Amino acid sequence: MKTILHKADERGFANHGWLQASHSFSFASYYDPEKVQFGALRVLNDDIIAPKMGFGTHPHDNMEIITIPLKGVLKHRDNMHDKWQPVNPGEVQIMSAGTGIQHSEINGSNEEYLSLFQIWIVPFEKDVAPRYDQKYFDQSDRKNKLQVLVTSLTDDHDGSLKIHQNAKLSRIDMDANKSFTYDLMNKNNGVYVMNISGEIQIDKENSKSRDAIGVSETDQFSVNAKEDSQLLFIEVPMI
Repeated sequence: MKTILHKADERGFANHGWLQASHSFSFASYYDPEKVQFGALRVLNDDIIAPKMGFGTHPHDNMEIITIPLKGVLKHRDNMHDKWQPVNPGEVQIMSAGTGIQHSEINGSNEEYLSLFQIWIVPFEKDVAPRYDQKYFDQSDRKNKLQVLVTSLTDDHDGSLKIHQNAKLSRIDMDANKSFTYDLMNKNNGVYVMNISGEIQIDKENSKSRDAIGVSETDQFSVNAKEDSQLLFIEVPMI
């Protein structure tokens, strides 16, 4: 098994006043040749957006974009919808940019800061028809067990959002001193484990809040929670 530890304080960081952005991988003006991507996972941004602020209309193409609000309300609008779409904590949003899409994202609150993860995954097929979806996932369904959020359009998993890549995004909320074994879909995949909060150990690597551990070259691995912890697993082909 191969592991790589990305410490929270070693991520790229940009302070735009209205936006505090931490980049796990090279993005915008941040570039690290050792952190360009993890397999098909190209972007994992940890953003905090001020009230009423956000990203104006901008384009994307040929990318699978997943947004996970952690706190506050995201509002989204694209050229497939005339109205703003609210995305609340507990919900996950996916957007297949495909042949091209224009969209806007703003903090839907006048008072509360918005905290979210935005994830970009390289698709297995280019120039598909753009599509959008979102779904609510109950937090109680991931208590010490895996809750699957996103899988491939070719996967028959029931209840997950679908993207154009043989990937799986899932979450688990672990109690202190609990252990969990993650089984990979494919031994040629890797899993990027983002520690949302808490402290865990994988193999010999310790991970605290907002640290991440990339795991590859194995078909399973164990996670040991040293304290109550919330984790996001991003399993992708190691292209």
